[in-house]
Amino acid sequence: MARSKSSFSKDSLKVVAIAALAGSAALASTTVLAFEPKGKVECIAPSDPGGGWDFTCRSVGTVLEELDLVPRSVQTVNMAGAGGGVAYAHTVSKRAGDEQLLVAASTATTTRLAQGQFPGMDADMVNWIGALGADYGVIAVAADSDYQNLNDLMDAIKEDPRAVKFAGGSAKGGWDHLKVLIAAQAAGVENLPRIPYLSYNNGGEAMTQVIGHHVDAFTGDITEAQGFMESGDLKVLAVLSDERLPGEFADIPTAKEQGIDAVGPNWRGFYMPADISDEAKAYWTESLDSLYDSQQWQDLMSANGLMPFHMSGDEFDTYVKEQIAEIKQLSTDIGLIQQ
Repeated sequence: MARSKSSFSKDSLKVVAIAALAGSAALASTTVLAFEPKGKVECIAPSDPGGGWDFTCRSVGTVLEELDLVPRSVQTVNMAGAGGGVAYAHTVSKRAGDEQLLVAASTATTTRLAQGQFPGMDADMVNWIGALGADYGVIAVAADSDYQNLNDLMDAIKEDPRAVKFAGGSAKGGWDHLKVLIAAQAAGVENLPRIPYLSYNNGGEAMTQVIGHHVDAFTGDITEAQGFMESGDLKVLAVLSDERLPGEFADIPTAKEQGIDAVGPNWRGFYMPADISDEAKAYWTESLDSLYDSQQWQDLMSANGLMPFHMSGDEFDTYVKEQIAEIKQLSTDIGLIQQ
């Protein structure tokens, strides 16, 4: 009888132990898989096809698929307007809680926020997920332009601030416009607000205007200009980086080596809507971290002129808020906004 009792106790303990292990495994599985995207993932590019935001969505979407970090393809949705303001307003007002929506962003986004160009909206109304590289600014002209270097261009503006018309893919007062003013200020140009700047929905459209000789010069980023450089239609007078870029861009002189101390990095990254779960935010933050570390992304960065630049989560959120404060001060100093 005692033996039977003892045997029953051991079997019972075994069953309890197995049940406990199963429960722990289920709990661990639930914790690990607290959020996973299901079905379609959407990436909003706040521009027409051909610009930097479009490049960000499509290239990141492709690598997310290759790394099996999304269940299906990532659909890029182009939503141009107001220098990113239309997409920002759409995300804030219509997509709160959407855990399968990424929105491409950059220094152009923080510039508009810094200048109050998204009326009634601020940086706290979205979740800043991460940055995956930096795209340096360039100032370029048509291949047959008389301007041979950045100093030629700046000398013309010094003589007459309205002598050179610039085209860019950001709205007036946006990051592309600001890069011209940063360079002009560093070159000693006065009457900065008088320099003509024409805004287009994306860099591709702006470069087409320059190549067609409707506008004198292009201000944008190296990744936008690459295709027109390779075709021989565009001549880059300067890249706004501390040092020359590597690889095929190594022949492009910096503004600094031409005596003009102007640097204009443009980070590439994403925000998401408000009211998403902590689990979803963690999933996308970790996924973008994995993407950045992958060989596929490193190769893509190298091929497209993106320089190393990576932040995510709270660190990136802090960086965005600090950059907005700095750009607000710079915009005030140059006279773009009034305090």
